[in-house]
Amino acid sequence: MKTIFLLLAGVMFAGTGCKKFLDVNRDPNHPLTVAESLILAPVEFTVATQIAGGYTGMVMAYWMQQLSLNQAAPGIDTYMITDKDVDNTWSFFLYPNVFENLRVMITEAESAGHYQYAAIGKTLFAYNMAITTDLWNDVPYAQALQPAVIPKPGYDRQEVIYQGLQNELDSALYYITLPASRIAPAGDDLIYGGNMEAWKKFIYTLKARYYLRLTRAPGHAASAQANSALTALQKGFASNGDNAAVSYSGSAEDENPWHENTLPGAGGVVMAQSFIDSLISRKDPRLPMLASRGKGGNYLGRQSGAGPASDYTVYSSVNTFYGGYLPLNVYNSTGAAAALSLMTYSEALFIKAEAVFITAGAAAAQPVYEAAIGSHMDLLWIGTATGKGYISTRPLLTPANALEQIITEKYVADFLSIETYNDWRRTGFPQLTLAQNAYVNYIPRRWPYSFTETLTNPQPEQRGVTTASRVWWDAP
Repeated sequence: MKTIFLLLAGVMFAGTGCKKFLDVNRDPNHPLTVAESLILAPVEFTVATQIAGGYTGMVMAYWMQQLSLNQAAPGIDTYMITDKDVDNTWSFFLYPNVFENLRVMITEAESAGHYQYAAIGKTLFAYNMAITTDLWNDVPYAQALQPAVIPKPGYDRQEVIYQGLQNELDSALYYITLPASRIAPAGDDLIYGGNMEAWKKFIYTLKARYYLRLTRAPGHAASAQANSALTALQKGFASNGDNAAVSYSGSAEDENPWHENTLPGAGGVVMAQSFIDSLISRKDPRLPMLASRGKGGNYLGRQSGAGPASDYTVYSSVNTFYGGYLPLNVYNSTGAAAALSLMTYSEALFIKAEAVFITAGAAAAQPVYEAAIGSHMDLLWIGTATGKGYISTRPLLTPANALEQIITEKYVADFLSIETYNDWRRTGFPQLTLAQNAYVNYIPRRWPYSFTETLTNPQPEQRGVTTASRVWWDAP
């Protein structure tokens, strides 16, 4: 993190019809009071646009071979990533923009008794800290965001951070139980519009996500983690209407990030071959909603790392439901206005299916697994009969195949989500082959520390780290 100063600036402000920059510098010796309503919308917009759907989301989609880049190797889809590539994510978006703004919002909300803002702030803090530690393992947490007192914060172990995530979420739940304040989030909350019952469901579902993450972590029993996840899910998402998502108008500066990510100027971002081929081989009816047809009229993916095609439009593109720009269609406003999900009901059901499998076996997990696939079909507006027809073609879960089947289907339902990378590291599924002309002879297990961070805040945890190094919970 930048240790000289932290900006309460550079985040996107959500106004009427567009999001603009909030340009406010925070002097730690003369703190400014900023209304929580001026902080929340910019933070949520940054989380969706720059983290879930920004560079972080792009890298995961390449490494998990849902997307490919029509450029000569080496590149990001062949695992070339440097400390400078990740610098903006760490040194601009996460620590100064998201975490510092949330710290200010939470502190002021607690002081003023605006408990709904405090609850949302703590939830978003946990959500983004999980992303941070999942990418980098040990990171600044307890000592972070105190530049005037601790200019060079030490790192916390990932195990400690995960304990902190659950504490943050429990604290958020506590604040929701307190008397509601007259000054409360509404339109400035881009995710739920100030609906605290919806936030409560999101919090419990996040708790389940983080419990299940540790099924193979040292010192943690899979059954205990699964049981904790199941307990949390009892109060979590109950339908697609509970999904945590940020909507976009599609106008300038208010466009779905995957629309921006797939514009022609992005260098030829297309669907990856292994992903498209797997959907075709299973006759998956979700294919037309996930991808568009290429120039030849077929669904065609690009083999990651292969030589670039002279015309990238021969390949399938991300379809408009997920925000994609369609290079063969002159009408491209739909994708720009697509919503971006931070967490979905289908993910919650897949978490439940895996947890039930761990605790009660394959037969007990079968109906939950089928419901998880069905919920994603419903989200994509695929008819019930069609969805059931597809589910009937899938192998029944057995002790030998259940984990692979659950995670492989979750991989489709979590299209373009960072969670696909976490699941792959945790379970080994889906099974992926190395990209052609790979920059390293492995799929990376983590990110390198940011260049600015290692320059301004050298710490022992940074030494000897490569992209082959595993985070704590990613046990072999």
